[in-house]
Amino acid sequence: MIFCFGYGYVAHDLGGMGTSRTPQEPNQLLYTGGPFSKDILDALSQCQHILISIPPGEEGDPLIPYIKQELRSFKHIEWVGYLSSTSVYGNHEGAWVDETSTTHPTSPQGIARFKAEHQWLTLDLPIHIFRLAGIYGPGRNVLVELKAGRAHRIFKKGVVFSRIHVSDIIQALKASISSPHIGRIYNLADNCPAPSHDVVAYGASLLGIDPPPLIPYEDAKLSPMLSSFYTDSKRVKNDRLLKELIPSLLFPTYKEGLQSLNQESV
Repeated sequence: MIFCFGYGYVAHDLGGMGTSRTPQEPNQLLYTGGPFSKDILDALSQCQHILISIPPGEEGDPLIPYIKQELRSFKHIEWVGYLSSTSVYGNHEGAWVDETSTTHPTSPQGIARFKAEHQWLTLDLPIHIFRLAGIYGPGRNVLVELKAGRAHRIFKKGVVFSRIHVSDIIQALKASISSPHIGRIYNLADNCPAPSHDVVAYGASLLGIDPPPLIPYEDAKLSPMLSSFYTDSKRVKNDRLLKELIPSLLFPTYKEGLQSLNQESV
């Protein structure tokens, strides 16, 4: 059985038990930070696998002090997965990056993720790091944004993004659980990095509507959070993922992914 700290979008598809700030299902336990409750420790004692998907803070992963307090309770754990982000690579001016590339995060989110990675790798646990590209899937994709009138086509020269369908994240995590490689880092990204405005335009074509107008980045008036995504540009390689974990992606590019989501009308 798997226990997920942070029962969010990815963990929900993976299944098992997990923590939530607002539990809504029987398999979710209340956790808002701090030492672990007896309910959480009891649940952990029945699980062999743990997924960490709680966002880090400025000091790294907020779970670390409490995990250290309970390390003796984790001797039976066979696999721990930490969901990190490709933001740890920082800006590579559109060049390809793999798991051996230089990590020099520039955004607050990337800096926090990189710090959390290091914290987990120093613990005496069977840790595996998964650096996720932009996640999309049912209920969380450009088709939803287009239908709601919230999609924008923002252009900044030379900036490309990598992305990954949630179903491919799930199959990669399950493959790692079946064949652990302790301390390994994996990029989870599809085969086709692309500018976000191209993805929005393709989504509009699937819906048979005109795409939103192209907006230069300088005129977009983005929030600091959204603006930070446009400071980095890189193409994320997935060679290790395809060589060691899964033979192929269910959705090799955003086109197959959006086509499937359009057929499902989500």
